[in-house]
Amino acid sequence: MSRWLRALVALAAVIALLGAATIAAGRLGWLQGQRPPDLGVVDGRLKAPSTTPNSVSSQARLHPGHPRQREAQIDPLAFRGDGAVAMARLAALVEATDGAHIVERRADYLYATFTTPLMRFVDDVEFWLDPVDNVIHVRSASRVGHGDRGANRARIEALRQRFEAG
Repeated sequence: MSRWLRALVALAAVIALLGAATIAAGRLGWLQGQRPPDLGVVDGRLKAPSTTPNSVSSQARLHPGHPRQREAQIDPLAFRGDGAVAMARLAALVEATDGAHIVERRADYLYATFTTPLMRFVDDVEFWLDPVDNVIHVRSASRVGHGDRGANRARIEALRQRFEAG
């Protein structure tokens, strides 16, 4: 076997080993990160979106000067009728979503985590019922990493579709 072929085989083995180690770390929960201590609603605001491209917020505009204000913006969930009924319907949709776990549920606030199946990454998702504007504001953010390949936005848009259909 030539020297170059041995080097390629060794490189392939190292890459495979690193991939297996990363998956094992995820399965063991080492990539879950920690719950942010500042979640919740303060003065009618959810926490600002992350400064990295792995979050969305319907209140991004309320954080002027934020480096990802425009990219993180997502529409709130619109509803008609009783806000408590809308929040209950939303909670049921969240509960029915694979990987979801409701951590806190109040009449005007819902906090859930979403865990990916393979790597066990955790995203924190908050919903707040705004009684003045009759919308449900949302913030969804990954705990670890830089990007999320649009996973948080896609999750909220999928929930929006189901919410509006129901």
